Amino acid sequence: MQVAYVHGAIERVIMREPVPSDLKDISFPIPIHYLDLATPRFDAVSPPVSNGLVVFLSDGLPVGQAYIERHETAAALAERVVRPETLEHARHVAQTPVRNRDVSILICTKDRPEELRRCLASIPKQSLSPIEIIVVDNASAGEATRRVVEESGATYVREDRVGLDYARNAAVRAARTEFVAFTDDDVVLHERWLENLMKGFDLPEIACVTGLVLPGELATPAQFIFEKHWSFGRGYLRQDFNQDFYTRDTRYGAPVWTIGAGASQAIRRKVFDEIGLFDVRLDMGAAGCSGDSEYWNRLLHHGHVCRYEPTAVAWHFHRKDMKGLAKQIYQYMSGHVAALLVQYQNTGNNANLRRILLSFPKYYAGRVKRRLRKGATSHDFFLKQEMLGSVNGALYVLRRWKRPAW
Repeated sequence: MQVAYVHGAIERVIMREPVPSDLKDISFPIPIHYLDLATPRFDAVSPPVSNGLVVFLSDGLPVGQAYIERHETAAALAERVVRPETLEHARHVAQTPVRNRDVSILICTKDRPEELRRCLASIPKQSLSPIEIIVVDNASAGEATRRVVEESGATYVREDRVGLDYARNAAVRAARTEFVAFTDDDVVLHERWLENLMKGFDLPEIACVTGLVLPGELATPAQFIFEKHWSFGRGYLRQDFNQDFYTRDTRYGAPVWTIGAGASQAIRRKVFDEIGLFDVRLDMGAAGCSGDSEYWNRLLHHGHVCRYEPTAVAWHFHRKDMKGLAKQIYQYMSGHVAALLVQYQNTGNNANLRRILLSFPKYYAGRVKRRLRKGATSHDFFLKQEMLGSVNGALYVLRRWKRPAW
């Protein structure tokens, strides 16, 4: 009873936080509706939906989504957002046999034993069982994390150098399988997540496969802002990121952060021997700071292909409070700029510098003007954190320019 009382008090504090002007009339939590297209007489049994996020399922897999604020029938909404090619691709993947089964699941965690327990609970349900599950404890206080790992039967590895890339590298070094699949402790996995990630490796040049990440909940304004403006979701069509993608934008360089999310990806183990591990100079404390996107950039630079596979589905539970989200966005932008500088150092591609020195000032000048004109809308609510984080990222990595990368 006391736990419920404390939890309720925390929720009330979160809901009293300042919110952007465009969210003041929105009621939280925002519902997430899952509607199955395979239901007989779909439109007759699916009631009209008037608000929230609607996700359509086919054979148990998400195949389309939309936010709605007005009354709309399920059939009309499905016709508007579910593409035939998405349904066809989901059917094709379901019928494709798994050829690559030698895979480990790697999870990095720090001081979040209950979130880790929830993530680990989704692994025994996987349609493709991993050879091993390795959890890297990145200097957690106390023994709670170790106990959760041991109770699950996973392999426990301790890494006391704080930083997600240190932890990822420790996980890679501990793995002995041909493929390694990464997820985060604040994620829950669809039962076919690992199977469909591995089905993405159907060509030898594909070195990395990322998956679709949906919100686990939209209970607070902070979670909604993150999903609306910083979402991990990349849509419902398979995409291959090859040399055409890498070389297309000669002025500012490839937007490698659009490839996917580090919380849902698998990589061929041998490429770490070829191009190195994750760059630990991007570690700014415990939070992840673009080590994944820098690695994707390195893969493309060396001629590999990255694939986004939307049938590999996971759910991410975003930060609930605005203070936590502000800190996260600051860290994200620090990591983003730091990664651009590291990418320049690793590849010699001046486009990374032009993005920082030319594109960013113009972009943020426009954002500042809009903030002054329209006020603190959800898009610009954390503008200060974005700009300060960008400056911090440049200063941070320049101080570590000559340090070892891993």
